[in-house]
Amino acid sequence: MCCGGCAKCLGTTLIPLTVLCTLANILLFFPGGNVEPSDHISEEVWYFGGILGSGILMVFPILVFFGLKNNDCCGCCGNESCGKRFAMFTSVIFAGVGVLGAGYSFILSAVALDRGPKCSINNGTWTYPFENGNYLGNYSLWDACTAPESVVPWNLTLFSLLLVMSGAQMVLCAIQAVNGILGTLCGDCKCCGGDGAV
Repeated sequence: MCCGGCAKCLGTTLIPLTVLCTLANILLFFPGGNVEPSDHISEEVWYFGGILGSGILMVFPILVFFGLKNNDCCGCCGNESCGKRFAMFTSVIFAGVGVLGAGYSFILSAVALDRGPKCSINNGTWTYPFENGNYLGNYSLWDACTAPESVVPWNLTLFSLLLVMSGAQMVLCAIQAVNGILGTLCGDCKCCGGDGAV
């Protein structure tokens, strides 16, 4: 069982998801592709779900997952196997950090999709004109937002992407948590020059 190789593969998969989540959150600061005053931007954007949760907090698990493949596992306290096992146990903790960060982004995205974007309505007031996701299946309601132009599909697309990508990040980190537990209990392959499990 090569748990370190699996972790490196998961870390590689997390990199593009992390970059895309960060970019999606940055684009949400420009509703409809326009520069708007800060009080015209949806509240959920300011919680930095894609930048903090699926971005910065995901960097730590990625680095740990990459380090597992090349970890110097030749012992602690005279026991050759405990170095690698401790590293795999540490990866479980960082996988938990990844699940929490991605979960934060996932929940924020779900709330933002349910609430809808902040926009200007006919009388020029900036508000949240939708309730309980009623706009998701009824495109005629989108006309309630008069400005910024195309803000509804803009927010819907970017928050949907954040929702899907953060969900994928949670799944990948959960896989690594299971992988790390197995690596902790069973050992890893090719440790200290050996060909078998430790």
